[in-house]
Amino acid sequence: MRVAALYDIHGNVPALEAVLRDAQNDGVDEFVIGGDVLPGPMPRDALALLHSLDRPAHFIHGNGESAVLAHLAGREIDVPERFREIIVWNAQQLDAEQQQWLQSWPTTIQLEVPGIGAVLFCHATPRNDTDIFTRETPVDRLLPLFSRVNAQIVVCGHTHMQFDRRAGHLRVVNAGSIGMPFASPGAYWLRLGPDVELRHTAYDLHAAATRIRACDYPQADEFAATAILQPRTEQDMLRLYSGVELPPA
Repeated sequence: MRVAALYDIHGNVPALEAVLRDAQNDGVDEFVIGGDVLPGPMPRDALALLHSLDRPAHFIHGNGESAVLAHLAGREIDVPERFREIIVWNAQQLDAEQQQWLQSWPTTIQLEVPGIGAVLFCHATPRNDTDIFTRETPVDRLLPLFSRVNAQIVVCGHTHMQFDRRAGHLRVVNAGSIGMPFASPGAYWLRLGPDVELRHTAYDLHAAATRIRACDYPQADEFAATAILQPRTEQDMLRLYSGVELPPA
């Protein structure tokens, strides 16, 4: 069995379409959607595409879904002002059925993958959907979060950068981001079974940027420029995240 882990899509439907074609050609049997399908410029289309997958799919929520659902429930959303606009806009795009579907997504799931064993999927860490750590975070900061995990591998996302590292007895793999990578342009995802393979899918960036700019998403031009055509680099983001990552235990 081959499992594709798709994380941090952020409403980038052109990137998602390309990854789904790659996964189909690669003989993927099941999907895990690891959160942050939204916010982004094409949230309804992204959800509809994932809902119509022709093979089993498992969904967990990320901090993006948490923020959108909090707004829909009338709760305060703790995000910077420039992100508040896109949370509100994304919430307005969802119909009642999609809202109910998002509410049903759990925080984690665990699957048995032949050739690998038990794999725990979470958005950020097993503790919550907002913790930040990277390939450079000291291992002693990770151990308290992963010490009780009963699996061979933990798959996460959230920081939009792929990595494959250790945390004590665990192998921890970040699937990267399909829709908003902090890396060279393209879509990043993970294939599991019978081995672990970090994947990159190229797609027509200029055509994708044109589709995004045609949306009424309030930050469409910025998204096309910085999420698709010229994303921020991993080194830039590692420097930024170093100030907000997990503190020392």
